[in-house]
This record gives sequence, C-alpha cells and structure tokens, in this order.
Amino acid sequence: METSETSGQLEEALERVHATGPERLGRLTNHAPMVVEALAARGRAGAVHRWLDLYRDRLEDFPDRVAPVTDDNWAQALGDPRRAADWIDHFARALAERPWRTVLAEWWPRLLPGLYGGSTHPVIRVGHAVRTLESGENAPRRTELAHALGYWAAVHHTVSGVTALPAAPTAEASLDAGPAIPDGLLGFPARLAAVRQLPDWAGEVTDPRAARERLAELVRAATHRYATHGHGEATMLVHASTAPNAVLRTLDSLPRDLWAPSLHAAWTASAAVTAMYAPAEPVTYVPPARLTAEEVMERALAHGDEHVIKFTDTAVDVGDERALAAAQRAIEISEPLV
Repeated sequence: METSETSGQLEEALERVHATGPERLGRLTNHAPMVVEALAARGRAGAVHRWLDLYRDRLEDFPDRVAPVTDDNWAQALGDPRRAADWIDHFARALAERPWRTVLAEWWPRLLPGLYGGSTHPVIRVGHAVRTLESGENAPRRTELAHALGYWAAVHHTVSGVTALPAAPTAEASLDAGPAIPDGLLGFPARLAAVRQLPDWAGEVTDPRAARERLAELVRAATHRYATHGHGEATMLVHASTAPNAVLRTLDSLPRDLWAPSLHAAWTASAAVTAMYAPAEPVTYVPPARLTAEEVMERALAHGDEHVIKFTDTAVDVGDERALAAAQRAIEISEPLV
C-alpha cells in the first residue's frame, strides 16, 4: 500500500512531531506519531498534515536535557520522566551505531516489565515505529523509534504483587473473569495500583508459536469486547487491545525467545486495563451499518480522535465483522477531535 508519495509525507510528518515532546502537562501522551503512522499505513498519508494541524495545540516543545544517559548509568535513569530528552538522545546514538533490530532486541526485555508507564502508550508508539521500519528504513523512521524507546525508558513503571487467579480457557472469558476495580479512584496510576488479582491466562506458555497464537487471540478478544464494554471508559479501554497489538506487531522483529515473555506482559496489561475500567454491565451493540475496513477507517479519520484512529487501525488488523463493529462503537461514544 505504501508508495513513494506516502513515504515522503510520513517522513515530513514525523519530522514535525520530533520537534515536540512525548507528553504534555507532564501526564498526557503525544499521540501524533502513532496516528500519522496509522494513517499512512492505511493509505491516508495525504491526510497526515491536515490532522497534525488540528492536533498541534496538544503538543509541547521538546523537553530540556538533564545529563547524558550512558551504558554505565542507564539503570539509575530508568523510570525518570525528567530524563526523557536524555533517553531519546541515548537511543538516537545507539540507532546511529547499530542496526535497529539489534537495539530493539537488547532493550525490549529491559523495558517490557515497565510496559504500564505512560498508560501503555510507549509500547504502542514502539509498535507503530517498528511497523513503519519494517516497511522501509530511513532516518526519520529510525528517529521515531529512538523517541518511542526513549519515552518508554523515561516513564518505565512496573507492577508487582498481583495474585494469579485461575483462568478460563479463552482470552475472552478470562478478560471477563478479572475482578473489576471499584469506582471512585481517579487516574490511571491510582487505578493500576488497585489491581491486585488477575486471571493467569498466559499461564505457562513458553513456545514461541503458541505465544504468537495466544497474543493474536488476546488482541481479537479485547477488540471485540470493546463493542459491548467500551462505555465503561471510551478512551482508556481502547488500550486493552492497542497495547497487546503493538506487542504482536513487534514480534517478528524480535528474537523468538522474547515472544513468550512478550505475551505474558501484554496479557497482564490488557487484563489490568480491562479490570480498571470495567462497566457495571455490558450492553448489546448492533452497528448501524455493515461497513468495510476502508469505510470504517475513513469514518475514524473524519472523527479525528487519536484513540479512535488507533483503535480502528487495530480493528482493521483483526479484520472481522465484530472488530469493525467495535471500531464503529468507538466512533459513536468518543469525543471527536474538533
């Protein structure tokens, strides 16, 4: 689907984005690089600058540097959001010296336990960056991976003390089985801290092929589930599918011995988000029209919300009728960009 025109427009958009920081207000993620990549990947590169113009008020300047991150001090800088620029610089240097897959393979197991930082957005940004590098490598795309990995390292946040519960046989049933977090807690960090029990659906999976199959099943189940449960929190619940899908997109660029750990991290994140924002009751949802993937993507672009576009991109990856209906549901219940 990518053409030379598509590529050039994506590069220009990424260069615009790289002059800005990974967050605004110290807590809200910059979604622009993920959205422009999704639009380009879905044949809508001609819309990326127009969308960026609408989104620009939600962007902040690139943050100040503190001190260089090095091979000797990186562990002390991990999880320090003040060091975002330092981390981005670190990965830019690494990617200039070594192949991007080598850098990714080195850092993926270091960063994977902290997948929850930034409300799972960093791993999602990495997934988009990897997809575009797999379709063609150049400097702006490598720079985007540096920004994505740097953001992940800066907001790296682990979760511990979660008790494993017996899981149902399927991802869909296991997502349903996770104990919901009580109402009244505000913000992602507080709700995440309240997650104490999750079904252990990833179980003892160690085989890479089985891990891939389970990860694909999880993405499909979480995407389908949004149609009936998305009203619990229209924005945050999209991450139950977009985060594991980012991991799934990255697998082929990683050594196979990292696939099973990736499944375990993706499952825990998806199940946690599902529990954190579960509605009191599901609803029956029948989409107003049976649309093609292209039609749903066009409606998501017209709607403009960054989460809607990224969720629709994941729904198109899943590709079945229930997934496309879930994307329509996201368009219906989410606030448009303008």
